Amino acid sequence: MEGRVFIIGLGLIGGSLALGIKRQHKEAFIAGFDINAEQCRLARMLGVIDEAEDSIEEGAAKADLILLAAPVKVTADILARLGRMQLKKGVIISDAGSTKAEVVKSAAGLKEKGIIFIGGHPMAGSHKSGVIAAKEILFENAFYLLTPEPHVKEKDIMALKEWLAGTKAKFIQVSPEEHDYLTGIISHFPHIIAASLVHQAEKESRSHELVPRLAAGGFRDITRIASSSPEMWRDILLANKEVLLKLLGSWQAEMERVAVMLANQSSEDIQQYFAGAKQFRDDLPQKQKGAIPAFYDLFVDVPDYPGVISEITGYLAKAEISITNIRILETREEIYGVLVISFQTEEDRDRAAACIHHYTAYETSAGP
Repeated sequence: MEGRVFIIGLGLIGGSLALGIKRQHKEAFIAGFDINAEQCRLARMLGVIDEAEDSIEEGAAKADLILLAAPVKVTADILARLGRMQLKKGVIISDAGSTKAEVVKSAAGLKEKGIIFIGGHPMAGSHKSGVIAAKEILFENAFYLLTPEPHVKEKDIMALKEWLAGTKAKFIQVSPEEHDYLTGIISHFPHIIAASLVHQAEKESRSHELVPRLAAGGFRDITRIASSSPEMWRDILLANKEVLLKLLGSWQAEMERVAVMLANQSSEDIQQYFAGAKQFRDDLPQKQKGAIPAFYDLFVDVPDYPGVISEITGYLAKAEISITNIRILETREEIYGVLVISFQTEEDRDRAAACIHHYTAYETSAGP
């Protein structure tokens, strides 16, 4: 497709959207804006965008497609500004935020002027941030939720999908309300639980000094999403308040159910509780991306001698395999230590296992 694309917010998401569009539409011209001038400079230098605009107004006035990749509250403010501007006839505007009902309400001014707004949410991410971390394959095989209102024409939805075809994402259309409920269940609420588990461990560590040391392994893995941006999650929770209050009520009832089983020493009920959870989890899709980015860990048994870690990472660097995280488990005291290396994709993890096959390695992959 020919045309001018304007991306507001040149971080990981905005940069990856730009690269996805470039991948499919070589003839498109991509301009960008970010409040951080350094991100604009890097985006231009890396070829993520063709031109950096000095203001939102300047970039939006010339665009055929406007994509907002900013925090939810900022997105709402920008949509209000766009509603007061003179934009090109037929321009399509979309966003990439984690909540939709509030964002769609903020686009009311666009609707009144006959400007097309289609809410969007590419459900993929990374522990890295900034345009330097952007990848054209970030959204490949990930779900990309679109939340068009009933008045939006099918041809405009199809046009947006065509613009975004290079992301190779799986598009699903839902209402803004359904989007917020679904993401509340499988993304927003788990982040609250992860943060609460960390808070509980922190409180217990004041009287049990071994807690931080023992939490360095599995506990740290299952709560890793608690390390996400506090500012971002503040905005997401406030934007999806009603859904999350309902889910918190259900969670409290669920925990009360467990408390009753424990108090009554209901052995069979407790076993069935875990069996039911195991069955549902085991039946979940294993090879597709979901709302929370998966992690792919490789556990490597390594002998204790100087330079062994740099030796292993050297093999991976030579094979051009990117590592997202690396750490040593401190809970084992045998002759062999355990090195945990994390990768962004299953393919990278499998290549790494083959690369360092002379060490004993075993794999895991799961949500954070």
